[in-house]
Amino acid sequence: QVQLVESGGGLVQAGGSLRLSCAASGRVFSSSAMAWFRQAPGKEREFVAVIRWSDGTTYYADSVKRRFTISRDNAKNTVYLQMNSLKPEDTGVYYCAADQGGSYVYTVTARYNYWGQGTQVTVSS
Repeated sequence: QVQLVESGGGLVQAGGSLRLSCAASGRVFSSSAMAWFRQAPGKEREFVAVIRWSDGTTYYADSVKRRFTISRDNAKNTVYLQMNSLKPEDTGVYYCAADQGGSYVYTVTARYNYWGQGTQVTVSS
């Protein structure tokens, strides 16, 4: 089992920045990658960014490229999401997720076995 706890959400004006954290505990060594997803009201959960524990390789959704940065601290088993130039359409509940390998691509929810409780991000215009 892997436990995930997110923090860092809040209310920010458009153009502002927030930094989310996701602390992992438990059998973290069984996970190969950590990702961030988000879900706006009435919409499906969507992929935001992913990072591999082993080599730090990252991948981003087109909508957040050059604005968001995912990073990791292996010693702390923590993943971060630095969000800059925030837009109202970035509003939603942000979830971190951990996988256990498998054949699904990194961008789909089905790859991930463990999820955090979510943290609300609200961007006002």
